[in-house]
Amino acid sequence: MGSAWFLMIIIALVSFIVQWRFKSKFKQYSEMALLSGLSGQEVAEKMLRDNGIYDVQVISVEGQLTDHYNPETKTVNLSPDVFNSRSVASAAVAAHECGHALQHATAYSWLNLRTTLVPVTNVASTLVQVTLFIGVMLLFFMHNPLVLAIGVAALAVVTLFSFITLPVEFDASRRALAWLNNNYTVMQTREEHDQAKDALWWAAMTYVVAALGSLATLLYYASFLFNRRS
Repeated sequence: MGSAWFLMIIIALVSFIVQWRFKSKFKQYSEMALLSGLSGQEVAEKMLRDNGIYDVQVISVEGQLTDHYNPETKTVNLSPDVFNSRSVASAAVAAHECGHALQHATAYSWLNLRTTLVPVTNVASTLVQVTLFIGVMLLFFMHNPLVLAIGVAALAVVTLFSFITLPVEFDASRRALAWLNNNYTVMQTREEHDQAKDALWWAAMTYVVAALGSLATLLYYASFLFNRRS
């Protein structure tokens, strides 16, 4: 239990560093104008057309770093900073989200699995929020492990979902960078492509540390549960 707690602290520190690094990279590359002058919206629409996808709409959504692809509505949702901006960062993010649209169009197995698990994970996330603390109290004061066991099981589902997300995100970035590399009209220099690759790598690292953090939390509560029961 002590080692799991220590692991949680280490991962929390690493997560803070990765999040800070990602945001600083995004800010840096957001200030670098794309030589082609294309906006995030235009990059996304071009990538979709180049890949024969005409039933996906590119729209702007409120918020910062709220960019995502919605397979149910078939929309590439870009934050205003990406949708309107004509920077290296906006092109990289727009292409990445279109990478998810390509996954959907080609029935990419990891995306299909992730999409299938979304409803279950949403329920599990709600259970985690209300069962872990109560479960620990019940285990400590009444020696009843049932509620905590439910919380641990729900957390296991959330953790599984976070690890399934990793290949989905890495593959979307791979598709985005491959397309950008072959489109001189979008990114005209090797430097721009390398900057886009760097930005997407740090974005991917945020998912990695999130998955590891979820795993560390799971190990902590699982060890607490089994140690108390024994």
